[in-house]
Amino acid sequence: MELNPYLLFNGQCEAAFKFYEQCFGGKITGMLPHRGSSMEAQTPPEWLDKIMHARMSVGDKLLMGSDCPPDQYEAPKGFSVTLGIETPAEAERIFNALAENGTVQMPLTETFWALRFGMLVDRFGIPWMINCEKPASSAA
Repeated sequence: MELNPYLLFNGQCEAAFKFYEQCFGGKITGMLPHRGSSMEAQTPPEWLDKIMHARMSVGDKLLMGSDCPPDQYEAPKGFSVTLGIETPAEAERIFNALAENGTVQMPLTETFWALRFGMLVDRFGIPWMINCEKPASSAA
């Protein structure tokens, strides 16, 4: 079984995925707009260049998403996408990049389980948790 996040955006999917690709060192492997698809005839003209489906690989993990029609969009709530980061420096880099023009809910800090942990909502409205765990022998 695979379990992959599928993020819905309010018209910003392409910009978000290009940002995530750079931030996470991933690779966008698919970016399908409505224009040119079998759905083009049913799509309002102002929505033709919005993304019907995006797919990005980050190592062996996948992140997928799309633009949600404006009349159906709801801001994400009740979940966070968690990133397990290997080093405190990388956790700080990614946290700071995601926090730019976003909202920090919990600053990145050391906790009893993590060398660094923080929570934020990025500029695209996606909630994230950044977690750089302590080695098992030093966790409380």
